[in-house]
Amino acid sequence: MKILCYTRQPKEDILYANRLAYSMHLAWKSETGEYVPFHHNEGILYAKAVQDADSGVLRAKSLKSPWIFAAGDDTYGIAAVRTDPDGQRDPESEGSILIFRTSDFVHYEEIGLWKVQEKGFVSEVRCAYDAENKTCLVCWRGEDGIWLEGQGDPFDTDGILAGTVRKTQEPRVDKEAFPATGSEQQPALQIEGICPGNAIEIPDAKGTYLVRKLMTPVCEKVTLSPRAVCAGREELLQTRAAATYSDGTVVERRIDWDPDSQGTTGEDGSRLLCGRVHQEHFEAPFAENRADPCCMYWNGKYYYIATNDADDNKTLYIRCADTLEGIMDAQEVLILDTVTYPEIGGLLWAPEFHEIGGKLYLFHAATSGEFFREESHVMKLRDGGDPMCREDWSAPQLVVRKDGTPLCEAGKVISLDMTTFEYQGETFAMWSQRQFLPVDQGAWLYLARIDEREPWKLTSDPVCIAKPEYGWENNHTFVVEGPYALEYDGQLMVTYSGAAVDATYAVGILKPEMGSDILNPANWRKGNYPLLSSRSAEGQYGTGHNAYLTDENGVVWNFYHARAGVDAPRSSFARRVHFDVDGEPMLDVLEELDLPAHLRRVEGRLQ
Repeated sequence: MKILCYTRQPKEDILYANRLAYSMHLAWKSETGEYVPFHHNEGILYAKAVQDADSGVLRAKSLKSPWIFAAGDDTYGIAAVRTDPDGQRDPESEGSILIFRTSDFVHYEEIGLWKVQEKGFVSEVRCAYDAENKTCLVCWRGEDGIWLEGQGDPFDTDGILAGTVRKTQEPRVDKEAFPATGSEQQPALQIEGICPGNAIEIPDAKGTYLVRKLMTPVCEKVTLSPRAVCAGREELLQTRAAATYSDGTVVERRIDWDPDSQGTTGEDGSRLLCGRVHQEHFEAPFAENRADPCCMYWNGKYYYIATNDADDNKTLYIRCADTLEGIMDAQEVLILDTVTYPEIGGLLWAPEFHEIGGKLYLFHAATSGEFFREESHVMKLRDGGDPMCREDWSAPQLVVRKDGTPLCEAGKVISLDMTTFEYQGETFAMWSQRQFLPVDQGAWLYLARIDEREPWKLTSDPVCIAKPEYGWENNHTFVVEGPYALEYDGQLMVTYSGAAVDATYAVGILKPEMGSDILNPANWRKGNYPLLSSRSAEGQYGTGHNAYLTDENGVVWNFYHARAGVDAPRSSFARRVHFDVDGEPMLDVLEELDLPAHLRRVEGRLQ
């Protein structure tokens, strides 16, 4: 398969800003000769920000002129020009090019800057790897238009080998340059905003993996499992529909059989019955002015709660229903406001239900006064209490460190979006924390172990797990927040949101090495690109702050907020989570792709 790398021309800042456009995008050449963008024509590879050693402040970076090259041992390199976040000169990158390494074009390692000259800025780069000598011929053009070339190991950033640098009229690395032929140029240039890099052939197996991983899957067929002829009604009710998707995955779905269907009788005496593959439907959005949604299935009922943007975050309401779809129209009941408790004065944010040690808790953020005093709190439901009865909930407890002091220094540091999960028999909390004084560092994600009996108490020191390093995370502001854990097939994953809470808000993923000490930040891996963004679903902007629900049928749902227009209010959305070939959540499989209408009707036989 041939793949093409490129960057894009920025659009309006609120739609596709510089920090998004100046990242490496990928497209693949289909059998028709058309180049098809991966991942909604969105960036796959972003340059990391650089952190100031003294203040901790992050300096955002972008990239231009990406170039892919084979690097031997089934790996590939990516060379690019690192820029400032808006695509202009990056003083820290003078005389250097930026190098990455990958084996699958989904997971990347940023090697760092490779020094190719002492002075002046590089504007374009091309590389070709010499597998026999394990060196790379690198050609680069300066801002003066002069091409230079040299040799060296691109994954050893010590620099170009001495005595190999020379001027050249034309770069010798041109065989893989895009466009290779005029016939390929036109179809590729049809991609919106494309600023082409180069095209390269990769093994079909890698190409198939990329298509399965980075293209939104579509349900292609539905069959009955395990058999189409059932011995009795009990067996019929246990029959499932096996939905097969274009990424090769298969998902079993429940069937709603029509008891009144009058089927024909077969030669074996069986009776034909009709049914429909079960699929809940949510309006998009299903709740306006409700952000940071969280839904829980608990004791046979569904409970939904969200930040209330309708009254400037002064109240929290809960909905309860017997069915998942029922929460769309369920009556709201007030659970918390900003006048009942003296220490809770405003900004009730990001409520989440969590069952810990058999007890039900409500985590949320609140402030005793101004925004700079926003802190994480926990409420407990009394034993035998009703979640819909506000009197059955305790007063909010301030989250404290293991020595009993407040988690954050009021007026200087805030905490919010706290969530919890279990790992290897222990309970952990993860939250977003932002230092404003003495300098604004942006919002980072922190992790600590907590006391299961009193989950507002930490039992370990907080450690930083993630920072807003990538352009999609620090677009308009340096923020990572809204973490929520999901375990699937033995793998713990945490999705989180990044960037400003506007139309550019997006969702990314963190994964620890299972079995490792997760309080060691080195044991976590962060995905380079967002899983859910304003390009994932037409007409949904600022997708973010998601939470997961496993319903009574074992189906995993993603609840998130988005805007039904660039300037529309934050509102709640929901859809089924599809798990990809790596077992990671795909959050962009819309209902019409997940189960197209023409595949929903099924037939079975009852003997």
